[in-house]
Amino acid sequence: MGEIAAIVEGGIIGKGRTDNVVSDLLIDSRRVTSTDQCLFIALVSKKNDGHRYIAELEKKGIKNFIISDKSYCSPEINCIYVENTLKALHKLTAFHRKKFDIPVIGITGSNGKTIVKEWLYQLLNPDKKVVRSPKSFNSQVGVPLSVWQLDPESELGIFEAGISEPDEMGKIQPIINPTIGIFTNIGPAHSENFINIKQKVGEKLKLFTKVKTLIYCPDYPEIQETIIKSQLLNTIEAFTWSKKQDAGLNINQVVREKHLTRIFGKFRMNEIAIAIPFTDDASTENAILCWATLLYLGYENEIIAERMLTLQPIAMRMEMKEGINHCSIINDSYNSDFVSLSIAIDFLNQQNQHRKKTIILSDILQSGQDDNELYGEIGVLLRKKNINKLIGIGSAISKQQDKFEIEKYFFPTTDSFLRQYSFSAFQNESILLKGARVFEFEQISQALQQKAHETVLEINLNALVNNLGYFRKKLNPGTKIMAMVKAFSYGSGSFEIANILQYHRIDYLAVAYADEGVELRKAGITVPILIMNPDQQSFDSIIRHDLEPEIYSFRTLDLLEEAIQTNIIVENKPVKVHIKVDTGMHRLGFMPGEIEALVQRLKGMKTIFVQSVFSHLAASEDPAEDNFTLQQIEQFNEMAAKFRNNINPGILVHILNSAGIIRFPEAQMDMVRLGISLYGITYNENESLENVSTLKSIISQIKEIKVGETIGYNRSGRAEKDMKIAIIPVGYADGLNRKLSNGNGKLYIHGIAAPIVGNVCMDMCMIDITGLKVNEGDDVIIFDKEHPITGIARDLETIPYEVLTNISRRVKRVYYHE
Repeated sequence: MGEIAAIVEGGIIGKGRTDNVVSDLLIDSRRVTSTDQCLFIALVSKKNDGHRYIAELEKKGIKNFIISDKSYCSPEINCIYVENTLKALHKLTAFHRKKFDIPVIGITGSNGKTIVKEWLYQLLNPDKKVVRSPKSFNSQVGVPLSVWQLDPESELGIFEAGISEPDEMGKIQPIINPTIGIFTNIGPAHSENFINIKQKVGEKLKLFTKVKTLIYCPDYPEIQETIIKSQLLNTIEAFTWSKKQDAGLNINQVVREKHLTRIFGKFRMNEIAIAIPFTDDASTENAILCWATLLYLGYENEIIAERMLTLQPIAMRMEMKEGINHCSIINDSYNSDFVSLSIAIDFLNQQNQHRKKTIILSDILQSGQDDNELYGEIGVLLRKKNINKLIGIGSAISKQQDKFEIEKYFFPTTDSFLRQYSFSAFQNESILLKGARVFEFEQISQALQQKAHETVLEINLNALVNNLGYFRKKLNPGTKIMAMVKAFSYGSGSFEIANILQYHRIDYLAVAYADEGVELRKAGITVPILIMNPDQQSFDSIIRHDLEPEIYSFRTLDLLEEAIQTNIIVENKPVKVHIKVDTGMHRLGFMPGEIEALVQRLKGMKTIFVQSVFSHLAASEDPAEDNFTLQQIEQFNEMAAKFRNNINPGILVHILNSAGIIRFPEAQMDMVRLGISLYGITYNENESLENVSTLKSIISQIKEIKVGETIGYNRSGRAEKDMKIAIIPVGYADGLNRKLSNGNGKLYIHGIAAPIVGNVCMDMCMIDITGLKVNEGDDVIIFDKEHPITGIARDLETIPYEVLTNISRRVKRVYYHE
């Protein structure tokens, strides 16, 4: 700790020990694996403050901290005090980087960074001990944690760097300090904070100011022009690839076959070629960058071509689906190595719906480690992460059974597992699939999934979390957030959404009815839950499961009092309630004239604790009603003051909904309530929210229809000319409203609108695909990011809430984490 204090230019306080050894850095209090030699850095951002978790970590056994607020350092822990903890993290990891005189590849660009990094790892790992960024760890925090992985055995580093605003890359450069640079490409991604695209290119080029060689494509004019103007090539070398001009590697021809792309080029006057098992443009460009890099590093093209054919797809997201026997299945089976395994286990441990955690793990190929050492480390990881059961598949892991001190089963192949293991043994557990591509774990995924039809609602958990962060940035310090997860989380799935919100430290959840809250409690949700519509029969359940009812009338207060007497509630553990007052919405709530009597009654109640007082804005999104909204806020302040002055000055007060947070920030009070905007749907399409939900299906069948023939029930669809239709397995029982029949609605194939023809049926609909090049099995989009749900709502003359909440539960929900 003494050396670290000197490196980060901080002072040691607290217990004051300087001889503690540190090997692990921690920035997320939820991801503690080992407390020995661990240093927690309390980062402070607009969204969060790491200092809040120091006491919790101290209880877990962590003793070493870097802080910027001395008040959080107790006498029993070792603290290094600095003014800025993020700068301390940067200084510490930049110092660590200087210890290693090895080649380091730094990658930046608008797209393809992660794919290029992972493919270079696949191509170079057979020859070198490679350290790389985990997943997409390319931020101001992710880069330092990636570089910290370097150890004395490392022979090559591959790290990606991303930026979202000016002056960020200059902070990352000393940490990566690359010797070789790769600039993938440039595009519009993350451009909102830059004046223009050339400014963004200039910022990204700061990563390469001290490299020996920069590998890039001069066919991107913004990149080439900025490099020339910067005179960067006066101090570094360039290795270029191009389809248009002379370069180190000239691409002469790209030939696409059914499952293969052949790429022909010229290098040092020799005609050379490779083939890759992909056919899309992005994969081709990424592969060419990898090809150029290996040529620069001196690899023979014969070896490169052989390895290119074995490139594996990179899973950019982990998917979670409903499984058989009440299980949840997490599929991360496109690659397998120790770092990605650790990340996948963290995601597994976020799932609280099942106590039992199981991993199905294949051999980890080409790790560069001795098997005894590798599987020994995995055994320790599984034990520390509290994994209950391991199913190992492959010859290598099967030989290391003694390394695992948990329930375990081993099989030589995927086929033998599918034949011999009784799938009825999987019951009420979360199951992570983590396997190398050659083991074909997709067979296991199919066997474990709950059978459902081909229409699915995909839920992007990253987008949900980013939307939460978007609103957190708009709040004053200390303002709490209540997230609405009623109506099956607006169709997105109650538990799964509640679980990810709990993991990201939401303050409150709200549901409509008590049975929804009980389900969440049974599934492991522990944060406070408000019940907005308690009924007469629900108060006993509310009390038993530590739920917090909304009290909106004297009748509901009477019912709660009766339940309290029945359940014998003691005075030192009162039932927490939330008082709803009516300021003009004229739905549920106490009227202004009832407040005095209510306050007097509540003052004498020892078994009821008023947690909050709140009201609901009627038209916060409508500028034409701003005067009315301001009147509501003013009246609410007057009503809330009566509770605080007479009952408890610490009562929480809140009135803002999603639109109110944006339009009336001065009324944030103690808490705000996030509803449908959390899911990316907003009254103002200019808000920078991310789409969370995608409803998609496939083409089941294609038919040629002759002029005059009819389509669907009641013969309501009639062919005015020869036409082609596609039958899609989504109907009104899935939530596709019947009002969209006969051209009133449209679905999308390859981005092109295809109108619905005939009446929407219960389980399917028909669309006009005349003139489109489509095939049976092609994806069909009902709504997504490019075709938002607001369009369907307009077609139906309704609101997005109704469309989203009407999606049937028989539609399979697929949750993914990128």
